[in-house]
Amino acid sequence: MATYQRLVPAAAATRRPAYPSDLTDAQWALLEPLLRERDPVGPGRPTSVALREIVNALLYIKQTGCPWRYLPHDLPPRSTVHYYFEKWTADGTLEEVNRHLRERSRGRAGRAAQPTAGIIDSQTAKSVEATQDVGWDGGK
Repeated sequence: MATYQRLVPAAAATRRPAYPSDLTDAQWALLEPLLRERDPVGPGRPTSVALREIVNALLYIKQTGCPWRYLPHDLPPRSTVHYYFEKWTADGTLEEVNRHLRERSRGRAGRAAQPTAGIIDSQTAKSVEATQDVGWDGGK
């Protein structure tokens, strides 16, 4: 029986067996500039954890749906991963990464960078009428 022994590239802080959700070198090359420019240099202790491993941990949680406390021990500590998730959510980093990747994907498909229309599925969109009380129940 073959085992999954692909190693995380040397760019990562530690060498460990890779998870299927880990970033490839090409994917990391796209994300690294977006994350590095938002990581301020200033007072305080410098970052000691590899940002690539933070993203790998976030992708692991996203792909598996596991709770934070079930994050494998060979990834950064859950408190560190959660800190970066909250920080990047609050300062718009994750939204900026999503925007950049969406525009790149649309450009490669020959489409405009920004969509010009949106679709809402009427079966899942709640209407105002559904929340109004209708009729009178004398038994209540």
